[in-house]
Amino acid sequence: MKIRNVRSSDYPPIIAVLDDWWGGRKMTGMLPHLFFEHFCNTSFIVEDDGRIAAFLIGFLSQTHLDEAYIHFVGVHPQYRKRGYGRLLYECFFDVMRQNQRSVVRCVTSPINTGSIAFHTRLGFQIEPGDADRDDAAYDPDHDGPGQNRVCFVRRV
Repeated sequence: MKIRNVRSSDYPPIIAVLDDWWGGRKMTGMLPHLFFEHFCNTSFIVEDDGRIAAFLIGFLSQTHLDEAYIHFVGVHPQYRKRGYGRLLYECFFDVMRQNQRSVVRCVTSPINTGSIAFHTRLGFQIEPGDADRDDAAYDPDHDGPGQNRVCFVRRV
């Protein structure tokens, strides 16, 4: 197992399997190539046996100078429950600390109960929202019509 920064060349193999990793949900539109070009220093890949097992795309906020944002995280279904997601978050938290950032934010869909559970286990707090689903507050239409999101925050 090896952790490294993402490269532009990682985009094609990741985007080719992204929807499969999410059980057929259409996710590719949420992950443009620009993240693999402009946020390499804050984004990471886990390789296992020479293949991409997990990735995290994150960046330092340009507006909120104490904050960073995790935009997208994926773990290949065959590599789940190995701690790769947690390792990627720890790598990102290290970069945050090096850049004097102490607040990290991220979002997920209210239907993604696995993601909600993962983030709360990592110490993220669910921010107040205007609606609720299974005890998780969320913002209706956060990312556009019908694009509801649970918003998380964690101090690092």
